[in-house]
Amino acid sequence: MSDELQDFRASVRALLTRHADSAAVRAALATDLGYDEKLWRLLCEQIGVAALAVPEEYGGAGAGLTESLLVVGELGRTLAGVPMLGSAVLGVQALLLAGDADTCERLLPEVADGTRTLAVSWADARGWDSPGVRADGDVLHGTAHYVLDAAGATTHLVLTESGLYEAEPSAVRTIATMDPTRRVSEVEFAGVTGRRIGDADPVRLREIAWTALAAEQVGAATRCLESTVEYSKSRVQFGRPIGSFQALKHRMADLYVLVESAESTVQAAVAALVAGSESAAEDVWVARTHSTAAFSTVAAEAIQLHGGIAITWEHDAHLFFKRAHADAQLFGTARRPARTG
Repeated sequence: MSDELQDFRASVRALLTRHADSAAVRAALATDLGYDEKLWRLLCEQIGVAALAVPEEYGGAGAGLTESLLVVGELGRTLAGVPMLGSAVLGVQALLLAGDADTCERLLPEVADGTRTLAVSWADARGWDSPGVRADGDVLHGTAHYVLDAAGATTHLVLTESGLYEAEPSAVRTIATMDPTRRVSEVEFAGVTGRRIGDADPVRLREIAWTALAAEQVGAATRCLESTVEYSKSRVQFGRPIGSFQALKHRMADLYVLVESAESTVQAAVAALVAGSESAAEDVWVARTHSTAAFSTVAAEAIQLHGGIAITWEHDAHLFFKRAHADAQLFGTARRPARTG
C-alpha cells in the first residue's frame, strides 16, 4: 500500500475513532435509519467518502474502488452502519455499469456530496442468484430481499433480468436479523412503473460486492484481534496476565497470520478488479472465501479468549460475532470459477 493510501486510511480511522466509538454505534441502532446521520455527514464533508468512486465528470473525486474499499474496511472496525457499502459502493457501481450518462449526470453529483443515498434492490428470498423483482415492460412486480440502506434511501435502483431500473417502491419493510448493526429491508414493487437505466451487469456487481464485503471482514477481524490482545495483557489469572501463557500466545499468533493473509487476498482482488485482470474472478473468490473464514474464526476466538464478559450486552465481542455470521451469508457464497485449459 502506498504512503498516500496509508495516510488516507489513517485520516478515516482518526475520524471514526473520534465520532464512531462503541457508545455512538450502539445509540444509532435505535434510530429509524439504523445509523448515525451526523457521522455520515462528517465522513462525506470532511473526507468525501461518498465521492471516491464517482468519476470527476459527475461531480466526484474520481479515485476509484481502492479508496472506497479502504473506507469500507475502516467502517468494519467500528461496525458503523452508514450507507457506504449500499450506496457509495454498490449503488454507484450499479449506475456506472449500466452506462447511462444522463442518469449518472442527474444522480451522482448528489450521491457524491452525500445528500442522496442509493439502495440497490436485487435478491429474491433465496439469495442473489436471481432477482426478486421482474420487469414487464416498464412495470415492476415483486419483492427484493436483504436490501442495504433502503430505509433512508432517496433513490431506489432495481436489478432485474431485463436490466437496471429506477423506481419508487410500494413499501419498504425493515426486517429483524441476527446482526443488529446492519439494517436490511424487504422492498416491494407492486405494479410500479420504473425507468429503465440500462443493461445490468450482475456478475461484475457481485464481484465488487464480494470484494467490498471481504474488505469489511478484514477490518472487523483486525479490530477483534487487537481488542483480544489488549485484553490478554490486562486480564490477570493465577497471578499473571493471561497473555503470558504460551498456549494463548500461539493461538493469537495463528489468528494474526490468518488476518494478515486475508488482507493480502483482499488487496490482490481489488487490484485485479481495478486492472480488469483475467484472474479477477479467481482473486475475488479467494478473497471472499478466506476473509469469511478469517473473520468467523477470529470473532469466535475473541469470544473464547475474553471469557464470560464477551457474551454480555455491554461488550462488543458478541456484536462482531453476529456480524461475522451475517457477513458469511450476505451477497451469497462465492463459487470458484471454472478453470479453462
